Amino acid sequence: MRFDTVIMVDWSGGNDRGPTPKADAIWASVARGGRAEEARYLRNRQEAEDCIADLLEAERARGNRVMIGFDFPFGYPRGFAQALTGRADPFAVWDWFEENVQDSARGNNRFDLAGQINRQLGGRGPFWGNALARDIDGLPRRKDDYHNPLPDRRAAEHQAKGAFTCWQMSGAGAVGSQVIMGLPVLARLRRRFGASVWPFETLSSDIAIVEIWPSLTLGAAPEGRIKDAWQVEEVARAVSALEPEALAEMLDVEAPEEGWIFGLGFEDRLRRAAALPPRLSNSCFALPPGVHWTPVAEALEMLKARLAPVTEVVELPTAEAVGHVIADDVTAARSNPPLPNTAVDGYGFAGGRDAGVHVLPLAGARAAAGDAPGHVPAGEAIRILTGAALPAGVDTVVLQEDVTLQDTQIAFRGPVRQGANTRKTGEDVVAGERAVASGVRIGAAQAALLAATGVRDVRVRRPLRVAVVSTGAELVDVGTSARDGQIFDANRPMLLEMVRRFGHRAIDMGIVPDDRAVLRTVLDRAAQDADVVITSGGASAGDEDHVSALLKEAGAMSLWRVAVKPGRPLALGMWQGAPVFGLPGNPVAAMVCALVFARPAMAQLAGEAWPEAQGFDVPAAFSKNKKPGRSEFLRARLRDGHAEVFASEGSGRISGLAWAEGLVELPQEAVEVTPGTMVRYIPFGSFGL
Repeated sequence: MRFDTVIMVDWSGGNDRGPTPKADAIWASVARGGRAEEARYLRNRQEAEDCIADLLEAERARGNRVMIGFDFPFGYPRGFAQALTGRADPFAVWDWFEENVQDSARGNNRFDLAGQINRQLGGRGPFWGNALARDIDGLPRRKDDYHNPLPDRRAAEHQAKGAFTCWQMSGAGAVGSQVIMGLPVLARLRRRFGASVWPFETLSSDIAIVEIWPSLTLGAAPEGRIKDAWQVEEVARAVSALEPEALAEMLDVEAPEEGWIFGLGFEDRLRRAAALPPRLSNSCFALPPGVHWTPVAEALEMLKARLAPVTEVVELPTAEAVGHVIADDVTAARSNPPLPNTAVDGYGFAGGRDAGVHVLPLAGARAAAGDAPGHVPAGEAIRILTGAALPAGVDTVVLQEDVTLQDTQIAFRGPVRQGANTRKTGEDVVAGERAVASGVRIGAAQAALLAATGVRDVRVRRPLRVAVVSTGAELVDVGTSARDGQIFDANRPMLLEMVRRFGHRAIDMGIVPDDRAVLRTVLDRAAQDADVVITSGGASAGDEDHVSALLKEAGAMSLWRVAVKPGRPLALGMWQGAPVFGLPGNPVAAMVCALVFARPAMAQLAGEAWPEAQGFDVPAAFSKNKKPGRSEFLRARLRDGHAEVFASEGSGRISGLAWAEGLVELPQEAVEVTPGTMVRYIPFGSFGL
C-alpha cells in the first residue's frame, strides 16, 4: 500500500474566522515522501472545500495516489444510522446530513438540526450542548439534562485515550459540531472524485478519505506555532513517511458501521515516523542556470548546503550506541573525575612545603581507589594510592619514591607545591557541560567518555541505509560464467565495502541490465528499503544511460558536469524521496567520485558533521605537466616521505587502486610537477577507508 501524497485537514464546525490566521480554524497541509508543506489557513468551510477539491484535482492530474485525512469521526455509535435513516449504512447518514445541513460563511443550522434529530428519536438525546442564546426544543444545554438512547461512544473512542463523545455539540472538546458540518463535505468529495472511504470501502480509488486524529500521537506545539497548523504538518509528514507495509497494517481494519481512527493501536509506530526528519526535496540537486562545468570545491559546497539528515532518531543505552551518530549534544551526568584524586602512589597531606626536610606523622588508615574519602587531621599524612579520592584535609601528594618511611612517620625533602600530583573535580569534564557533540559517530573513545561521565542513555540516529546498484548488460557476478563481451562486476563489491567502512548499512541490489523497466522496478524497491541509492554506470547522456534517463522522467535529475578527473559526469537526483548518486561506470572514477562526493554527502545525510578529508603536503616522486580546467586525483602512495603515483591514469586500471594507499590531489589550475615539487597527499584513512 503506497500513497504519493498525504493531505491532512483539521476541521472546524464554527463560523468564518476572518482573514487573519487563528487557532480553532480549518488548517490543511500537503506532504510527499516525508516532507510537508507549510499549513494553509482556510477561513471557512466553503473556502476549505474549494481548496481541497483543487488540491485533489491537481494531484489526480499528476497521476498521484492521495490519502486525505480529516480529524473528526466518519461514523456514529452503532444503531444511529438505522435509527436516523432506516439503514445501518454510514453513507446514508452522510447523505442525510448533506441534504439537511444549511451552511454559509455567516452561519449554519447545526444546533437546530441536532434538536430535530433528538425529537425524531423521541427524547432529549443523543445530542446535547446548545451554545446559542435561544433555547432549542429537544437540545439540552448540558449533559446532566439529557437522555441518550444510544451508546455514548464508538468502539474506537473507548480505545483512544482522552476521546470526546460525538454527541457533544458545544464546549471544550466538542466534536459533534465538526461531524455534522464535515460529513456533507465528505459526501460531496466522495461523489465528485469517486473516492474510497476507509474503513467502509476497499481503497481501490486513487483518492482515499481517512479519519485521522492528530491528538492520538501529538502534544503541545512548539512555542510560537498555532497548534492546529503545526499538527496538520506533523501528521501529514509522518503518515507520508510510513513504509508501505506499516501503512497496510494500519489500514487493515473492519468497522463497517462506526468507522475507525487511523493509527489507533499503532501510536508508537506513528511517533517513530514523526521523529523521522523531513525527506529531501526534489530540487536539492538542481544547479544554478548557466552552470556547465562545476569546480570540485563548488560542487562540495553545494552538496553541503543542500543536504540534511534523513535518519530516524532513537534513544539507546550507551553500551549499545557505539557506531551510531549522536543526534543531540550529550551533557555529562557526572563530573570526571567526580572527586579530587591522586595521580600517583604516594603520601597525601594538606598544603605545599617549602625547601628543606619535612617530617609528618602517618594517619592510621590508607586511601585506595574505590574507598570512600575519609579525613586526615591537620599536620598528618596518609598513605594514598593512584586514583584514590583525596580525603578531607588532603590537597597535595608527594611521590612514594621521594619519601623515607620510618615507623609511623614519613620524611621528604621540599619544596613541594600545593596541589602537586592531584587531579581536581571535573578536571576532564564538569557535570552539566557538553561531553560529546551532536554529529559525532560514537567510537571507543566517545564510549569511554560517555561511560565515565555517567551517561546511561543517548539519543542517536539509526544507521543510514545505502542501496548499491550496478547497471550494464555487460556485467555478471563473479562466480558465474562470463561470455565473450561480458565482464565481472567490480564496482558493486567495492562500493558495498566502502559504504560499510563509512559506518552505514549497505544493501546489495545486484546487477541491472540495460533495461529501463527493470531498472525502474529495482529503484522502486531500493527507495523503499534504503535512505540513499548509489548506482554505477548509466549516469551520462548516452542511449543506454538509463539511470539519468529515469531520473529525468521523474523530474528530479541534475547531471553535474564536475571539473574532475577521473569522473566528470555525476548524476544526482531523487527517486521516490530517496537521493540517488549516479556514479561513473569505470571503477577508478566510481571510487574517486564516491570518496570525494558521495562519502561526505552520505555522512551529512546520516547526521554526521560534514567530514573534510585531511591531506598534507609532501614532495613528489614523479613528473607531470597538468593543464588548467579541472582538478585531478592520482592514485598514490608514500615511500621514503615522497608521493609516488601509479604508472597509468586509465580509469579502468583497477590494479592501481589496489596498489595505491591514497590520492594525490592536483588543483584546478595548471601545474607542472617535477620530483621534489610539493603536492597534496590524502591517505585513504582520511576518507575513512
